[in-house]
Amino acid sequence: MSARASLLGVETRHRGDRTLVALSGPLGAGTEQALLENLTQFLRTSGTGLDLDLSQVDHCDCAGLNVLLSTRRRALDEGKSISLHASSPAVRGVLLDTDTLPLFTGAGSAARLTGSTPGADDEDVRAEIGQLREAMQTRPVIDLARGTLMASFRLTPEDAWTVLVAVSQRTNTKLRQVAHDLVHAVTGEGLPDDTRRQLAVAVAEVRRAPSASASTAD
Repeated sequence: MSARASLLGVETRHRGDRTLVALSGPLGAGTEQALLENLTQFLRTSGTGLDLDLSQVDHCDCAGLNVLLSTRRRALDEGKSISLHASSPAVRGVLLDTDTLPLFTGAGSAARLTGSTPGADDEDVRAEIGQLREAMQTRPVIDLARGTLMASFRLTPEDAWTVLVAVSQRTNTKLRQVAHDLVHAVTGEGLPDDTRRQLAVAVAEVRRAPSASASTAD
């Protein structure tokens, strides 16, 4: 195990037919393999899925997000689910920026995920719920953008998602705006220069990765 991976703290507790997994430290480059192995093992032995306590996670990047998303897909394939029990500002920021928070929770959990305590300002909770609703409403354009990337570059659904997230983070642009720009580029509208450059870099990266081999083997 690398020194970076050893910074990932993992604790578990069974709650009925679900497993509560508390993570601490960084979720991202250097810890993603350890994170994936742990979550895969816990998911396999759980009854109905995992509840994630990420309140002590101090860093989350694209690599960490991709592990969470791939674990969620695996859970769905097994008839289980992944949900957020608690979240840190670092994790919540990435999930909100990439419009993926609704995949792990509903609006009813907004107060818990903001880290609010009883008696916190109701306006903060309402703002969070509004962000969740906005994210859910923008899912269609994100799905269209993924389809565009899959068709244009012969990517798998997973690699198309990785490209979208990478471009969003590297250009400091909301994922839904990146998706909007990609979809409209099909009709002849040009992409912003920085978006176009980062798109080329991200596509090249996923094509070099082992997971991309299946999509380019034909």
